[in-house]
Amino acid sequence: MKIQLPKHLKKIRESVYTADDLIDFENEVKEHYENGEIKAPIHLSKGNENQLIEIFKYISEDDWVFSSWRNHYHALLHGVNKQSLLKDIISGRSMNTNSINPKFYSSSIVGGIIPIATGVAQSIKIQNKKNKVWCFIGDMTYETGIFHESYKFSRNFELPLEFIVEDNTLSTNTPTKETWGIKNLTIPKDIIYYKYERDYPHHGTGNWVLF
Repeated sequence: MKIQLPKHLKKIRESVYTADDLIDFENEVKEHYENGEIKAPIHLSKGNENQLIEIFKYISEDDWVFSSWRNHYHALLHGVNKQSLLKDIISGRSMNTNSINPKFYSSSIVGGIIPIATGVAQSIKIQNKKNKVWCFIGDMTYETGIFHESYKFSRNFELPLEFIVEDNTLSTNTPTKETWGIKNLTIPKDIIYYKYERDYPHHGTGNWVLF
C-alpha cells in the first residue's frame, strides 16, 4: 500500500539496507529461535520492508526513534549495529532494544512509548534543538486514549514529533476493526500511515489462529 506522507517532510538520507537485507536478518533471528537459542519472546517483521526503508529516508541520524516490541527493522534502519542487535536478541532482549547512539528506544508496553516520545519532543523544543522525534505505533495502539491525548498535546504545542501508524489490522491476533466497531481507520493527514499484511504471527515463527 502507498504510504501517507505529510507534505512538510523532506528526504535527507538514503538507506544502507535493502529489503532483502532486512528479510535476511529476521531469517537469521528465526533460525536462532527455532534452534532453541533464544529463551525469550521475539516479534518478527516481514511484509513492510519497502515502506520502512522509504520512511527512514526522512529521519535524521540525530533524531529520536521510538518503537514497540516489533522493533528490529526500525533499529537497523536507524543505525543500530547489526551484530550488537542480534546479540541482544539472542540474549533475550528482542522487545527492549535501546540505544543512545543512535537515539533509539523501544518498549513492550502497549502505548508505553507514546508519552515518553512526547516528553522528549517537548524537551527538544524547550532546548531549541534542531532534531525531532519519530514514534512508530500499530493500528490498535492508535485507537487508545493515550495516543489521542499525546497527539492533541503535540499538535497544540507544535512539538517536533512525527507519528507513524503501521496498520496490519491486528493487535496480537485481535482484529482492530471488530474491536472498535469501525469500517476503516481515520488517519489525520499530518500522520504517516501505511497498511501491510504481516507474514509472521504476533510472537514466534509459527502459524496463528483467529478464534
